[in-house]
Amino acid sequence: MQPNIQFGVDYYPEHWPQSRWETDFAMMQDMGIDVVRLGEFSWFKLEPADGQFDFGWLDDVLALAAKHDIHAVLGTPTAAPPAWLIAQHPDIQPVDREGRTRYFGGRHHDCQSNPIYRDYIARFVRTYAQHFGKNPTVIGWQVDNELGNSHGGLCYCKYCQRHFQKWLREKYQTIENLNDNWGTAFWSQGYQDFSQIQAPKITVTGENPSEMLDWKECHSDLINEFHAYQAKIIRQYSPDRFITHNMMGFSPVVSYYNLGRQLDFASHDQYPSGHFLADQNSFRGDRCAAELDFIRGVKQQSFWIMEQQTTITGWEVMGRLPKPGQIPLWSMQSVAHGADAIVYFRWRSSALGTEQYWHGILPHSGIPGRAYREIRHFMRQTKPLLKEINGTVPRAKVGIVFSYPQDYAIDIQPQHPDMTYVDTLMTYYKALYRRNVAVDFIQDTADFSQYELVIAPLQYLMTPTLADRYAAYVQAGGQLVLTMRTGVKEANNLCMTDAALPGETLGQVLGLTVPEYDCLRDAAVVIDWAGQQYTGTHWADLIAPTTAEPLAIYGSEFYAGTPAITKNQYGQGTAYYVGTELTDALADHLVAGLSTVAAETIATPAEVEIVHRDAAAKRYYFVLNHTGEQQNITIPVGWQAYFSDQDSGHLAPYSYQVFTEETN
Repeated sequence: MQPNIQFGVDYYPEHWPQSRWETDFAMMQDMGIDVVRLGEFSWFKLEPADGQFDFGWLDDVLALAAKHDIHAVLGTPTAAPPAWLIAQHPDIQPVDREGRTRYFGGRHHDCQSNPIYRDYIARFVRTYAQHFGKNPTVIGWQVDNELGNSHGGLCYCKYCQRHFQKWLREKYQTIENLNDNWGTAFWSQGYQDFSQIQAPKITVTGENPSEMLDWKECHSDLINEFHAYQAKIIRQYSPDRFITHNMMGFSPVVSYYNLGRQLDFASHDQYPSGHFLADQNSFRGDRCAAELDFIRGVKQQSFWIMEQQTTITGWEVMGRLPKPGQIPLWSMQSVAHGADAIVYFRWRSSALGTEQYWHGILPHSGIPGRAYREIRHFMRQTKPLLKEINGTVPRAKVGIVFSYPQDYAIDIQPQHPDMTYVDTLMTYYKALYRRNVAVDFIQDTADFSQYELVIAPLQYLMTPTLADRYAAYVQAGGQLVLTMRTGVKEANNLCMTDAALPGETLGQVLGLTVPEYDCLRDAAVVIDWAGQQYTGTHWADLIAPTTAEPLAIYGSEFYAGTPAITKNQYGQGTAYYVGTELTDALADHLVAGLSTVAAETIATPAEVEIVHRDAAAKRYYFVLNHTGEQQNITIPVGWQAYFSDQDSGHLAPYSYQVFTEETN
């Protein structure tokens, strides 16, 4: 249900005099804009007093959009309830882990479980959708905005506590079952009744990891239900329009897999040089690529960019100014990884509020500059290409497993203070990225047989079902890479006790046990791979092979000479085990020896990326130069330049080229 839209912009007409709107839409039409996103923070403008709706100004905006052949996506403005609502019902405001109320004056100042807030949402969304739902200019909806953003600490109010108790009662049925699954015999934490369970506010010391895992999963479910609550109303009053949501890459709060099931297609907000990044100067092309691939993996289909960075981002402080060529390059990277539409944030730099320095296509003055010219040229050049590749995705032979419960559990107990789930995944992704190997991010419930190679880092929580799925995949001929901290816990976040790590089934698949391990605090370990010296960090599993073949051994510490990385034949396939955190050089060595990776590798200079999308009989290759210098690559025989004005194989700084290859 994804319309064939190529380009759009996030527009806030309520920030500007109505006399300017006609000029804005005329300029958008001239650029090639197909769609505007509107209204996602406009609750007060749309309902200035309790029950008094004013939709006339938005009717005028939509009429102007239609006049200029521009469609609209409407956002529900539930991320910013108005002051009159807060004044009447102050307990709508969220409570943090220390019991402090977070007050009106920003955004996301709402508790999503609050029943009074839900009633106001239902009334607003119903009235909103009734009024605009069949307007021919409105082609789709975005529910709320960046769900999970600003809720990193979640809400710990009495309503969320009651919701948590209800969620636990449905999951465990009896309090005895909960006590067993939470291990409440420890520190006298047993409960007599679900009503005794609190929202886990800050404690004197320590916290129950099983309770914290349930808390995180409960809030993910709450956010998904909050979305579904609105989406159901919209679908009733605005049939045949799509519903999407603007996600945020590897954001760790809400399961995008679950959210994706509600959506006609996923959307994503892409900010390659956001002001929120601590390091403004390091290469980020690999992380940007990974987050795009992950959003494609949410539904295993193409997606939209609902907010694509234009120029400088900023709130109190600002990020770097994009260099000439970077804005089109970032846009093309989004396209290359599966975006069918690029919606830029925002049309014009705001003179108002917190985001005064989050710049848009137009500066504060409204006078077109370099960003406007670069984006206009990009739109005009690439619109035919986007129409042609609409709905296509890469055919990847490598899958990387991404699991929200694993992410949650590692966040609760990282074990090493510098170890994170996403950083470990990125170690493997970046090694593949440097070789231009296409990757799908997949759930642990996916059909592994679609992939020649599956990499599943930090499979910390393990169930018999998942272990059997990995075993069956290898048995049938797959290549599997598992890592340190595999099979440590049961799904309830209690430690495994029935067998040595990584568990009986995976121990057979991998041909080893892990009787001991070392947390490398303020230390590293030498890794010797056939005489080549590398470094392992953060962790060292002491591996006892049964049938596994050592590939690399530790070269330091008291376990020098024992295996660090192993390979085991199991059935028709091969299972690899990596007992330490890899440096980039060691990750490169590992993936280079995997047969699928070797076959899929396309060599390029550093920070020059090649990625593809596959149509029925044609492959589209995107060559992206993320460096500030000219780069030269050898174009394979059979690749045809898509843009006639590009010098094949010679890439200017921050530029791209596109090639096609017949595949039938």
